[in-house]
Amino acid sequence: MQSTASNGEILEPRRRGLEIALLLLVALFALGLRLSDLSVRPMHADEANQAVKLGAMLEGETYRFDPREHHGPTLYYFALLPARLRGETTLAALTETTVRLTPALAGVAAVALLWWLASPLGLWPAFTAALLLAVSPAAVYYSRYFIQESLLVTFTLGALACGQSWWRKGGWPWAVATGVAAGLMLATKASALPYGVAALVALALCGRPWRVGKITWREAGIAAVSALIVAGAFYSSFGANLAGLRDAAVTPGSMLGRIAGGESGHEKPWWYYGSLFVFQRNGGYLWDQTVFLLPALVGGVIAWRRRGLPRLVAGYTLIVALMLSLTPYKTPWQVVNLVPCLCVLAALAVTHLRGWLAIALGLIVVAGLGWQTRQAVFQRPADERNPFAYVHTVPDMLKVPTLAAKVPAGPVKVISREFWPLPWYLRGRPETGYWTEAPADCDGALLLVEPDLADTVRARLRGRYQESFLGLRPGFVLVVFVRLD
Repeated sequence: MQSTASNGEILEPRRRGLEIALLLLVALFALGLRLSDLSVRPMHADEANQAVKLGAMLEGETYRFDPREHHGPTLYYFALLPARLRGETTLAALTETTVRLTPALAGVAAVALLWWLASPLGLWPAFTAALLLAVSPAAVYYSRYFIQESLLVTFTLGALACGQSWWRKGGWPWAVATGVAAGLMLATKASALPYGVAALVALALCGRPWRVGKITWREAGIAAVSALIVAGAFYSSFGANLAGLRDAAVTPGSMLGRIAGGESGHEKPWWYYGSLFVFQRNGGYLWDQTVFLLPALVGGVIAWRRRGLPRLVAGYTLIVALMLSLTPYKTPWQVVNLVPCLCVLAALAVTHLRGWLAIALGLIVVAGLGWQTRQAVFQRPADERNPFAYVHTVPDMLKVPTLAAKVPAGPVKVISREFWPLPWYLRGRPETGYWTEAPADCDGALLLVEPDLADTVRARLRGRYQESFLGLRPGFVLVVFVRLD
């Protein structure tokens, strides 16, 4: 008969093998959802704006951080690698699939990091949390968007996971890892700072948690310096634009004025983010994540009654929810900052049950989220009834490259006060120009004109044109003039 120690030695490799197998399974599932048909959905205006900046960097332009109009630089720098690996070294050569690869892969990394963060709770809670994040409609939808939010979530989870190991084990390597992840957060969005504060406040609520090692002031200093070095390197364009350091320093104040000013046009009621999880019907479009939200709320109660990591997650979730709800400025992609912790809380509720009850509830939650992901991500990704398709480009824009390729050589003129994402879809026509008012000479091979300016443009045309209409966004169409002579 083998001893208990021998049995433990035999079971440990098996358990480790099971963990690796399950993690790979979840990661592959997440990868498939995030990479499938990346180019089908039309580019949102924000995506197109940032993709054009990426194209300029590929063509040799130095990145310069703009604290008023854009977020941090990590998205652009990380997107350079897949673009170059795929041989797309100019704006004209870039594709939707290539630019969206970076947030998609970041979304898969977030699934693995959530597993790591939740691993002290046990194998099955960690597996369940990672699986829920892998299939979450918000997480999947915005992992396929060329915006910063998915990267911010990934770096935040990285900072939390490394910080957890640092707190438990101590040592400068974990301090550096935590600082690097925090620096990447800061270099992604100015809103990273409140999330870091939320984590520290939640840590204070934990009392004396699962701590084995000891963090020293020296290690804390190492972490802070690491964060500043990483953030500074990105904001300064790795030394090519030192003014970016100054601009980064004033960004938090600029951001605060924007989100609290109440004049951005994105103000919404305090319950807006909660509405993204509860039942709603919009023009026949059914939306409901209650099957996920209810276990997460129950898991929050369970977590708060336990010390250490569970209470940390519950406290952090509550603080972030309050922070997002009380801020007037709201856009739907910010909800992804709540989703990973809600997944952990829901996993705690599911695995709190035993045997088949836990399996049945887990399957119901996964199936419910999967159904919503199918609708939001693959069936109606640009439908204005989709709560994640926020002021989204309509599928008409997908016709623009073909239209531009058919017209003969000559000026392409966009005469409209609203025109994004047209610079992306017209990137193959370098002779394209943009006006917010009708110019004296309106003639060209192709004109795209907002309706309010169409009569003025007609009066100034000297050639013969065929007219049609093209949608830009819901409620906003363009008049298309194609020259015939």
